[in-house]
Amino acid sequence: MPRFAANLTMLYNELPFLERFGAAARDGFEAVEFLFPYAFDAAAVATAARAAGVRIVLHNLPAGDWDAGERGIACLPDRVDEFRAGVERAIEYAGALGVPQLNCLAGKLPADADAARRTLVDNLRWAAPRLAAHGIRLLVEPINGYDIPGFALQRSAQAIELMDAVGDANVYLQYDIYHMQRMEGELAATLERLLERIAHIQLADNPGRHEPGTGEINYPFLFRHLDRIGYAGWIGCEYKPSTTTSAGLGWMHDAR
Repeated sequence: MPRFAANLTMLYNELPFLERFGAAARDGFEAVEFLFPYAFDAAAVATAARAAGVRIVLHNLPAGDWDAGERGIACLPDRVDEFRAGVERAIEYAGALGVPQLNCLAGKLPADADAARRTLVDNLRWAAPRLAAHGIRLLVEPINGYDIPGFALQRSAQAIELMDAVGDANVYLQYDIYHMQRMEGELAATLERLLERIAHIQLADNPGRHEPGTGEINYPFLFRHLDRIGYAGWIGCEYKPSTTTSAGLGWMHDAR
C-alpha cells in the first residue's frame, strides 16, 4: 500500500505552518515533508511534529532567495560558498528534525551552461559524503521547464546523467510525477526502469497541479504499479488543493 506524506508547504496552507502538522495527522497522514524549515526554530518544528505524531521525511537544501524567484543555487559558479554553507545548515536542521533525506534544487541555468554543469557536479560531489556521514541521503529533482523556465534539470535522463557524473552512491533521484508527466510522460515505464535509483516520489495531477483525480494522470493504476514493482519509499503530496486539503482527500482513502 502506498505511503503518503503531506507536503506542508502546499497543503493546509490556510493554517500557520506549525499548526499544519496536527491537521495532517488528523487527516490520516503518518508523515510530512515541506520545502524549507529555515524560517522556523528547529526545536519548534520538531515539537510540532512530535506532538502530532508524524515523521518528517524530506525537506530541501537552502535554495537562494525564493521570494525573488531563485529556485536553487547548486549550479551557480559564483554561489559555491553559499551552497556549501547551506548544506551545513541543512544538516543541522535535518539532525534536529530526524529527516533522512535532503533534496537539492539545482537552480536556473546561468549564461555559461558548461560552467554551471561543472559547478553542479562539484557541489554534489562535495555534499554527498557530508550528508552520508550523518546518515542522510542527497536527492536531486528534475522539474518541468514550463513552471520554472531555465531550470537546470528538466528530465529524468538528465538527472541520471548528473548522478553518474557525480559518481557517489549517496545521490538519489527524487521523481515528481507531475513534473515528469509534463516533460516526458512514460511514467510507469520510467518508474520501473529507475526504481533502484529513486529515493522519493512526489505527486500532483496535470493540468493544474491539483490532487489526484482532477486531471489526466491515472493514479489508481500508478499506485498499483508502484506496489507491483516494490517501491517502498514515501510519496509526497505536493499539490495545490482544488478546495481545501481535507475535502479533497478522497483519492487517498481510495488508494488505501
